Amino acid sequence: MTKPAKLNFTIYQGATFRRRLRWLNPDKTPIDLTGCTARMQVREEIESTATLLELTTENGRIALGGTAGTVDLLVDAGTTAAITWSGGVFDLEIVHPGGEVTRLAEGSCCVSPEVTRD
Repeated sequence: MTKPAKLNFTIYQGATFRRRLRWLNPDKTPIDLTGCTARMQVREEIESTATLLELTTENGRIALGGTAGTVDLLVDAGTTAAITWSGGVFDLEIVHPGGEVTRLAEGSCCVSPEVTRD
């Protein structure tokens, strides 16, 4: 079992959010993510029923790099501009082709409010 990485992200409201993670074996070789999907949800608190932000391979906000072991997170500027919340918690899960789920990362996410507006 992989111990999830503890991460803290800041989303800058009105700016594109882009982060790259790399999943490596203990010998520092990349984990092959070919055929996998990924999902990440931000919620105000762990127990919250409402999802504040969702990133998945299906909605195009997560891209997996196959044999390179990369996980790219992307939220466009229009989406971050519409954020009305100030922070939350998240986890990021990888779903393997056979159905096994690995929690790759978990942590907190805060939003830095935008000053410059249209």
